Amino acid sequence: MENIAWMAWTLPTAIFFALLAMTLGVMTWLAVAYPEAERVGILRIPTTRGDRLFISLITTAVIHLLWIAFFGTEPIATLPIGEGVEISSLWLATLISLASAVAIFRAV
Repeated sequence: MENIAWMAWTLPTAIFFALLAMTLGVMTWLAVAYPEAERVGILRIPTTRGDRLFISLITTAVIHLLWIAFFGTEPIATLPIGEGVEISSLWLATLISLASAVAIFRAV
């Protein structure tokens, strides 16, 4: 069981799923309020908001899996809260993922 202990429900996981739910809610509202037309970006194929969301989610998963494979999840800092809250290096992968999602929504 210790081999899968890292798969526990953690704060970064909870934040990821909360942001995903909010993203889907906002995108549903956008689809109703502002119907869209397909857009051709750097991939040279027509894409919709949903296509770009799917591409960004797949990219996020790949970035996080590669980060875990190459850098692990070791703490990079400890906050002086209570007994010390450790910040995982996965937060850096999350920031990279957010930047890539913005790029995908702007360019694809």
